[in-house]
Amino acid sequence: MTESTPLHPGLLLVLSAPSGAGKTTLAHRLMRELSSTIFSVSVTTRRPRGKEQEGVDYHFVDVATFQQKIERGEFVEWAEVHGHFYGSPQSVVEEARARRGTAIFDIDVQGGQAIKRKHPDAVLVFVLPPSMEELERRLRDRKTDSDETIRRRMLAARSEIERGVASYDYVIVNDDIERAFQELRSVVVAERCRRGRVDLSMMKLEKTASEPGR
Repeated sequence: MTESTPLHPGLLLVLSAPSGAGKTTLAHRLMRELSSTIFSVSVTTRRPRGKEQEGVDYHFVDVATFQQKIERGEFVEWAEVHGHFYGSPQSVVEEARARRGTAIFDIDVQGGQAIKRKHPDAVLVFVLPPSMEELERRLRDRKTDSDETIRRRMLAARSEIERGVASYDYVIVNDDIERAFQELRSVVVAERCRRGRVDLSMMKLEKTASEPGR
């Protein structure tokens, strides 16, 4: 982020990573341990998978409802991925701004870049696995995907990593979950303290700004 980028109240934090890198675990821990955090639950047109719950993992809607939300400007970003639509609610941005809190977006690089274009003061963090071999091991340990699915995920991961490393503000290597979390927490704490995000109303600086210094 350059110094010329204007800041606004509230922090918009985007977390992206290839599947299996651990970003969702990091996001949920950040929610538990830092105050004034808001988790953005994405809206999707695909059906729930496994134990996914409405309003927890996603908001599940049909295509017509998703289209209506687009027309009403209810998404800060949306995209079509593998034949399904996904979108992040604009209301989360507005709530974070109003509360001077931190909105956490657990989305892909395409979505993160879209938010950055609309809100240049958003902070983008990309989470890396220790290696591609370790990423594959984690995916296989889940025992939920076929070999073909894992191969597709690994190809998608390489593309996602290249795009994320090239365009995101911060990169965190998750070779140790505790260290990775402390690095992520440090990013959030530092960004919350940036000039422009701190509430200075109690200082009543506006009344003295024009007075000469001594």
